[in-house]
Amino acid sequence: MRAAAFDEFGDADVLRPRELPRPSYGPTEVLVRVAVAGVQPVDVAVRSGSLPPWATATFPQIVGNEFAGTVEAVGADVRGFAVGDEVAGFRVLGCYAEFVAAPATQVVRKPAGVDWLTAGTLSASGQTAHTALEQLGAAAGETLLVHGAAGGVGTMLVQLARARGLTVVGTAGAANQEYVRALGAIPVHYGDGQLDRIRAAAPGGVDLALDAAGHDNLRTAVELVADRRRIGTIVDFDLAEELGCRTLRSDRSAARLAELLARCADGTLRVTIRAAYELDRAADAHRDVETGHGYGKVALLVGNQVP
Repeated sequence: MRAAAFDEFGDADVLRPRELPRPSYGPTEVLVRVAVAGVQPVDVAVRSGSLPPWATATFPQIVGNEFAGTVEAVGADVRGFAVGDEVAGFRVLGCYAEFVAAPATQVVRKPAGVDWLTAGTLSASGQTAHTALEQLGAAAGETLLVHGAAGGVGTMLVQLARARGLTVVGTAGAANQEYVRALGAIPVHYGDGQLDRIRAAAPGGVDLALDAAGHDNLRTAVELVADRRRIGTIVDFDLAEELGCRTLRSDRSAARLAELLARCADGTLRVTIRAAYELDRAADAHRDVETGHGYGKVALLVGNQVP
């Protein structure tokens, strides 16, 4: 099968297209012919050698942790899926490839009204944002501060928080102010002076905050949110420990992914794709993500389902 993989840690140049064996699948797994895979900052981290605790690299290593495609085969103990089913799912590594094997418990049916690009790039950012709102105890009527509101997680978080009845203030670069406003948040320029700008945007105060950007933004959050247990980060873990804030990780499940897909199907949640690259250009997709300035998600077009 065709895949994007690397044999050593390094910059984007180590990620190259190549032919690798099709993965085997166990009795409780499904084999999926991938249409679209999402590109995440964690993929870049793994490629560069900064592996999260849950990841172990084995060369040649394929990265990617979210996908959508068509079921190619099912394990002997799998019920509820059949060859030809259109699905979305997640797994630890291995998704930048024409085929991926994943536990059936991590795969759900793709609603007919959800396009391949949305289905293939929803899981990671969507489930992280959904989990964060739960863990921070977000409630209707409160004000949420999102650092990095234009990014993949930020885009999901703003929409999900607004649907719950929260007011959202979101920091972003100058080029993404109108994008953040269109999502439903009050946009604020990040950088010097942002603390005063946030206070002006939220005169009633801020109840909770999520840092999806890093860059010492937690120091701003602790000036605004009284209860540091309601300040979380998905990127700046060392600073969170120093300040007594929370480090948040996605609690991924098929049920959570299915709920998010249903929201996409009924139009109450949308995934914004800022760029889509062919599988052979996975290195360019990583360079795009590494800029840190884009909005929405980056996708890999793996199969021929997407025009």
